[in-house]
Amino acid sequence: MTAAPRVEVIGVPGMPVVEPGDDLTALIATALEQAALRPIAGDVVVVAQKIVSKAEGRFVDLATVQPSARARALGAEIGKDPRLVEVILGESKRVVRQRHNVLIVEHRLGYVMANAGVDHSNVGAPDGRERVLLLPRDPDGSAEVLRGRLAAHFGCALAVIINDSFGRPWRRGTAGVALGAAGLPAVVDLRGRPDLFGQTLQTSIVGFADEVAAAASLVMGQAAEGMPVALVRGLAWSGPSSVAAALVRPADEDLFR
Repeated sequence: MTAAPRVEVIGVPGMPVVEPGDDLTALIATALEQAALRPIAGDVVVVAQKIVSKAEGRFVDLATVQPSARARALGAEIGKDPRLVEVILGESKRVVRQRHNVLIVEHRLGYVMANAGVDHSNVGAPDGRERVLLLPRDPDGSAEVLRGRLAAHFGCALAVIINDSFGRPWRRGTAGVALGAAGLPAVVDLRGRPDLFGQTLQTSIVGFADEVAAAASLVMGQAAEGMPVALVRGLAWSGPSSVAAALVRPADEDLFR
């Protein structure tokens, strides 16, 4: 990884409300072109998880959910709708922690997070039904599909990150993280390289895709900003691409499980 002297993060306006089955590549390409933002080689297109999930139809209508006995008991304990709890459990490997209105789980993809990423916010339903949105089934796969199609459309090598907002242990507030990545190294291992004074780095592993995702979140926002796509320009890296799944710490390295 090479330090970039200047990086631009540019919000892409004009994205419509995304619905199941929409061609997300076409919507993003049109928004970029209408904003006179033609990607160049080395650019990173950062896409909010929510619009990827919407395009992939990852909705669940809570009216169709029959909560299990476990979901009813857990919902009563923490004060959450048992139907929502059932959906969360269905997306989870295990419950990590629980307390009133808080449910931390290990997601089926390995993330430790609140509510398995099941979300009510900015979801909506045209018929007024109560529905929630799940994370993409395969965020890295979704990122690779977008990368390939956008690169073909614009005729240059691009990277794509699918980002989401995560809470963090020991720190307040949410920050952007990479759920999916394609075309860049998600993780950069600096161990064995010299520091500024020639000392060998022993533990330095950079969550490169997470850093890009967090930077993009500054212009994309996390509420009602309506800016689900950003273009990041000026980054420099070398080495092979890797997927965002590489950012998940293995269980045998986790001192807090």
